[in-house]
Amino acid sequence: MSRPRTKKDLLTAAKENYEKFNLLISNMTEDELNTPFDFSKDEKKKEAHWKRDKNLRDILIHLYEWHQLILKWVYSNQKGEERPFLPKPYNWKTYGDMNIEFWKKHQNTSLESATEMFHKSHRDVLELAETFTDEELFTKEIYKWVGGSVLGSYFVSATSSHYDWAMKKLKTHRKNCKSKE
Repeated sequence: MSRPRTKKDLLTAAKENYEKFNLLISNMTEDELNTPFDFSKDEKKKEAHWKRDKNLRDILIHLYEWHQLILKWVYSNQKGEERPFLPKPYNWKTYGDMNIEFWKKHQNTSLESATEMFHKSHRDVLELAETFTDEELFTKEIYKWVGGSVLGSYFVSATSSHYDWAMKKLKTHRKNCKSKE
């Protein structure tokens, strides 16, 4: 599916990728769930997240925290409280450091809690997206606080695109587990 450009497509992509992601998780074996992620043998996996995330909980927490970013950003700005999408001191060059802080913050969060948090925040993000029109989501300069982009692109990034990222990571982990057998 191409990147959503309408509210209907945004919601459909978010729901479909959420369901695919959950199906992938439900098909993981105990061994796959209990084996720490290790992508170190693949030289193509250079991005920091390949080293950062060690298990399913870490992925769920990452998704949850990005859901929180969009929820806090939109709700604050709707109330007239100017707030950037990325919290200070982070920007688009340093957001990797923010992701590491999210990771550190949740090292004592259980997989069960992370799962519940992720499911609730997914619902919250979709409920929020539902409140906007196509025009509000996909027309530039509707909201000053969105900057030069469109609001819908943030919803896409926090849901369907991020779920794609998570599925790729889990599939690679499952493949690595199978190659060790």
